[in-house]
This record gives sequence, C-alpha cells and structure tokens, in this order.
Amino acid sequence: MTAERGALRGRVGVFLAAMILALAACVDVTNTTEAAGDDTISVFGAYATQIEEPWDGVIHSALEAEQTAGRITYEFTDDIGYAGDMERVLTEVAQENQPDIIFGDAFGNEEAVRRVAAQFPEIAFVFGSGGGPADPNFSVFDNWIHEPAYLAGMLAGGLSESGVIGVVGGYPVPEVNRITNAFVAGAQEVNPEVEVKVTFLNSWFDPAAAKEAALAQIAEGADVLYAERFGVIEAAAENGLLAFGNMSDQKELGPESVVSSVVWDMAPTVKYVIDQVMAGSYTAQDLKDFSMMGKGGASLAEVNADVANGVPQELIDQVTAKEEAIRTGNFRVPINEAQPAGAIVPTE
Repeated sequence: MTAERGALRGRVGVFLAAMILALAACVDVTNTTEAAGDDTISVFGAYATQIEEPWDGVIHSALEAEQTAGRITYEFTDDIGYAGDMERVLTEVAQENQPDIIFGDAFGNEEAVRRVAAQFPEIAFVFGSGGGPADPNFSVFDNWIHEPAYLAGMLAGGLSESGVIGVVGGYPVPEVNRITNAFVAGAQEVNPEVEVKVTFLNSWFDPAAAKEAALAQIAEGADVLYAERFGVIEAAAENGLLAFGNMSDQKELGPESVVSSVVWDMAPTVKYVIDQVMAGSYTAQDLKDFSMMGKGGASLAEVNADVANGVPQELIDQVTAKEEAIRTGNFRVPINEAQPAGAIVPTE
C-alpha cells in the first residue's frame, strides 16, 4: 500500500491506492479503524461481492462491532469478484497489510483463496467455504441458517392464501439448497398441500434478476416469497404481497410486506476466532456450530405485526413452540442439500 496502515481514520468511503506487484491495478481499501489500543489485533475483510449484498454484509457488520468495541483494527475491500482478482488481492493484502486475521468468502474463489492461505501460514484465514479446514491456518464457516428457515417456512405455509409460495435463490449449491429445502419442509408441516416454486439466478448479487424471477413466480400464483437473494422483497412490496428476508432483519425493505427474516449472526464466530488469535491458540477448524441457533449464530427475526392482515397468534404460537423444540434439541431440522425438485436453473 502507498500509505501506512492506520494513517487514515474514518468510515466507509476513504480509500487507499495500492500498487500491485505484477500488474498496474489497484485495490480499494476502506479503513474503519478509529482509536487502536495496544491490545488490539488487525483484521482485514476481503469480500467477493459488495458489502451491500447481505451475505458479506453480515460478516462485515460483525467485524465492525468488534472494532467499535476496541478489540480489533479493521480494514476491508469489497466487490473483488470471481475472475481471478481474489488471489491477486489477497496476496497483496497479506504482503502489504500483514493482518493477524483475514475474513472473507471463498465461494467461487475456493482454490485461489486456499493457495494464498498456504503461502502465509502466520496469518489466520477464516473464510466462508463449502470445503473443509486446512492446516495450519485455514478455517471455514457457512451460514447454517436452515433452522430459522424452517420456522419461516411454517409462517409462509400458514399465511399463503393461494397455496403457492416462492423462493428465489442464488446458486443451487449445498448452502442455498439446505436453506431452501428447510423452508419448504417448514411450509409443508403447516400446509402439506402447499406448492413451492423455486428459481435460482446463478448469481450471488443481481437484484434486478431476483426481482424479475420473483415477479414471474407472482404471475404464477405465489403470494408469499422467500428472498434468499436481494431484490425479491421489492417485487413483493410493489404487489402488496408477503415476503421473508434473509441473512439479516430486512423489515425496513418492506415494512408492510416482510413478515420476518432468517437471520445469520457472525458475532459468535468472529468473537471466537479473535479470542483464539489473541490467546495464541488459533488452529484451522470448521466453525459450523457457531452459525447455528444453539450458539446464537442463527435466529428468526421478530414477527412483524405491521404486515397486511397481520399474523394469526395461533400460527405464531405454533412457530414459537417449534423454535423452542429446536433450541432444546427435541426437534432437529433435516439437512437436505440436494437441489430442490422442479427448481428453475438458468442454463448459462
């Protein structure tokens, strides 16, 4: 980098120009650090999509909270993409910034991220990944939010008047499939005859395409939609229909449409990793459990009482009872990572 790390203070929008080792390209780095204490460690976020995309946004928010608490200094770069730039960017970050930890998402960049991690064993690499951990420094996590997705499905099945609900997802990969299948299973518990339309975009962040897919489902009778991807809620709100958010509480995107959201909280994962690095005991591991309801990494957002026609208390009570059964271990949401039957998947 052309500036000392920590020389700039402020929030998003402050960028440092970075010289690339072999290419005349730049990495935009946002420095969110305020006052760094002697007992803090340095963390860098490397995100394939824009942080406005909910998946990476959840990681970013958890790291910002740790920085606000004074435990870390935090910089990030986003919108890196999937065309080979991730390896270049990560290499530069590791060499120039030399952070203690790098967080990010490896989906679509799996081999590149792992190659860089192997070159810098002194740095903890903690990435969303469909693969396993790799010694000595590559840990993995994922959004294991199938449990609240099941609860959201119960609400959707109970609220649909047409008997048709829809799901718009990113890619038909295990992570998205298990969320979608859990949502469908929850809906079927309440309404065994419910029809579920599933469309994949083959994109992680394309709000326009997501909205278009949602509108197509609405045209086919769907009156409740699960917005696994950003853009679906807008379609539901414009048509006076109900929707469920994903990753974070998205009620503000449709105050009269969003019934609830399937929430992923990276705080337990982030705190655990930071504690380990601070203690000098970090090892490569699968951090799956920290993203589940049992450890506070997943939840169903509070049901929105302001949606059109409200939500019957009897249905809320049914969902609340199931939520308690999940938390106490008396009910296990099935993990089904197969592509949902009948799903629409683009051929290109």
